[in-house]
Amino acid sequence: MQKTSTPITTKAWLCLLAVGFLVLLAGCGGASSITGTGTTPTAAPTATPTARPTPPPPPTTASSSVLIMNFSFISNSLTVKVGTKVTWTNHDSVTHTVTANQGAFNSSVSPGSSFSFTFTKAGTYAYHCAIHPSMTATIVVQ
Repeated sequence: MQKTSTPITTKAWLCLLAVGFLVLLAGCGGASSITGTGTTPTAAPTATPTARPTPPPPPTTASSSVLIMNFSFISNSLTVKVGTKVTWTNHDSVTHTVTANQGAFNSSVSPGSSFSFTFTKAGTYAYHCAIHPSMTATIVVQ
């Protein structure tokens, strides 16, 4: 006895075959078409943007610090440019002074406080603590 397939059975098989084919295409990335030599593609060269000249930074006031610690000025010798503001901060438990030998500046600096001076002229400024004369230092302004 020979079996004959009905039109419904044939259509079901064709539908299953079509669905299987679509699944295969989807798994292979069927939406893209790739042609080439089998080598790894390289990125397209990108254009380097033209550098725009940058404006100079706004003028700032330079600053520098001197610590007063252990009955010493740290840094003992400091070189700065004209226009630099130097700040002395007292980290000792006693009061000191920051006294220029030629009188350009003079201030008492109590424990935990600071004194600042802006150097507007080039030169060498030797200074000391008027209370503790062994404390000396120099600032060179260029």
